[in-house]
Amino acid sequence: MHLSQAAALNESVRLAAGRVRRQHRAGAATRRPTPMSEPDTILLYASNDDAGDRLDRFVARMVADLSRSFVQQLVDDGLVRVNGRIARSSLPLRAGDMVAVTVPPPQPTTLTPEPIPLQIVYEDADVVVVDKPAGMVVHPAPGHTGGTLANALLARYPDMQVNGGVRPGIVHRLDQDTSGLLVVARHDRAMQALTEQQRARRMLKIYLTVVEGRFKEPEGTIDAPIGRHPVDRLRMAVTTHGREARTHYRVIEELGAYTLLEVRLETGRTHQIRVHMLHRSRPIVGDPTYGGRRPRPSFGLTRQFLHAHRLGFSHPTDGSWREFHSPLPADLEEALRRLRAAAR
Repeated sequence: MHLSQAAALNESVRLAAGRVRRQHRAGAATRRPTPMSEPDTILLYASNDDAGDRLDRFVARMVADLSRSFVQQLVDDGLVRVNGRIARSSLPLRAGDMVAVTVPPPQPTTLTPEPIPLQIVYEDADVVVVDKPAGMVVHPAPGHTGGTLANALLARYPDMQVNGGVRPGIVHRLDQDTSGLLVVARHDRAMQALTEQQRARRMLKIYLTVVEGRFKEPEGTIDAPIGRHPVDRLRMAVTTHGREARTHYRVIEELGAYTLLEVRLETGRTHQIRVHMLHRSRPIVGDPTYGGRRPRPSFGLTRQFLHAHRLGFSHPTDGSWREFHSPLPADLEEALRRLRAAAR
């Protein structure tokens, strides 16, 4: 499709929609405004000059108020479609491709400090290492506007205004029902340094988990891309259009029909360990989302057996390597005791 054709097509979309807010030059963008509580949809059409360009680069270039990293997150969430199909960030575009970008409504920009007790493993002027309990959400999200780790951090460290929004100093996340260690930056310089370590895969993140089934090999790697589930948008799945994801595992103990694993993340996709273990037909014990459909023994658990056991990083100020350990919490220790008893 030539630029003039793309522009004409955009005009027809504008007239049909009847509520266009703005159009981008050359090529090709039409935005459908919606109330602040609803998603905003942007339509883009690739011209001859755009052919061969990556999807994420094209969208970020065409829509000035969307950064490339934010676009990549939208792609991961299945909110960017090319010709009606979910696509990957690196997809090369062809002339005439129609790209639909759905932008979620903005999240609240204020955070209320809440004096929630925290288990602080380490703190200094630059970083804080927290041992998060199961059940605590890391930062506000739809359905969880308070009682989060971010609320507690802001109460304990009022000067922590990193990230500017509702995620003060949050470098990486843990699922609500995953317990264990995470690091928080206390200022922008520390945030930049830790984020770069995570991007370069120099941060050590090791988990303990118990899965159904056994492994023939004592250790291995699961290398399978992860993206939004094609049907259930609240779940993640191994999909050809997902982002690269690698999980390394090592057998610690065989427990009859179950296995205790040490798992190291090379990448950090949403629900990565849970999705990869299900992909290998080794779902995590107690996992309500990725544990499979048939009823399974819970061994007294009300959440998945997944704990962020070790965390290591280079200190953002002096560059020294810091490593921290967290023992299994009481509920996982009890489940492990029951597993061992059942395996006898």
